[in-house]
Amino acid sequence: MNWNRHELLAILPQRMRTFDFGQVQELRLREGRPPRAVLRGEFRDLSGPVESQEIRYVINAASRYSPWTAASMAQGYLTAPGGHRIGICGHGAGEGLQEITSLCIRIARDITGISEGLPTGESLLILGPPGSGKTTLLRDYIRRISKTDAVSVVDERREVFPSGFFTGDNTDVLTGFEKAKGMDMVLRAMGPQVIAMDEVTCEQDCSALVRAAWCGVRLVATAHASSAADLRSRRIYRPLAESGLFSAAVVLDGHQNWHLEEVEKW
Repeated sequence: MNWNRHELLAILPQRMRTFDFGQVQELRLREGRPPRAVLRGEFRDLSGPVESQEIRYVINAASRYSPWTAASMAQGYLTAPGGHRIGICGHGAGEGLQEITSLCIRIARDITGISEGLPTGESLLILGPPGSGKTTLLRDYIRRISKTDAVSVVDERREVFPSGFFTGDNTDVLTGFEKAKGMDMVLRAMGPQVIAMDEVTCEQDCSALVRAAWCGVRLVATAHASSAADLRSRRIYRPLAESGLFSAAVVLDGHQNWHLEEVEKW
């Protein structure tokens, strides 16, 4: 297992850097409450309440004041160096957050070999709840299929392949663009056999996937759903279900275990 430990510690206040983050999935910082580490669904509190200046320290260290990061913060998240994702909550005004009071730092890890046994040669949809390991499985699967296929990855937040993570033998990664636009860009310019994207979150993403499929490209994507039936019940995913683009889905249970389920057409 590989993960960017140095990059994580660099964005944390000094007093939190001595904690053993080896198995930690998330670190939650809430102003006035102890820092809380999440280990496979269990909580472990660190000592001392989180102060507002510590939250500001994390934001400043993670953002490096970049314009792209400022834009992503307006959507309630930012991606720190090393691919660690930081969810943001607080008090907003207009389209931005004026006072940040809570952070959820999800630690990016690279685990190899976990995609062995997944089908290749067809479009694949990976389902699971937040934190179930969809991105980790997607990353390993991309590397696996890139041994034989040209893969273009639309990595909007640079979380699938952060710095230091091997992308694969035949993989091109596009970052910094919304997923639907990014898919059109790589489809026109890179000649991929497979296009991969993380987190289908809106109807525009679904429509972009369907357009790419019409062009003869195989697809790999992840979505928030607990099962194929749950996917079908969500109107946002109607274009995927109506198209029959994905005949099967890989469903994660939150413990890095997966099974295949049939995706019935709408």
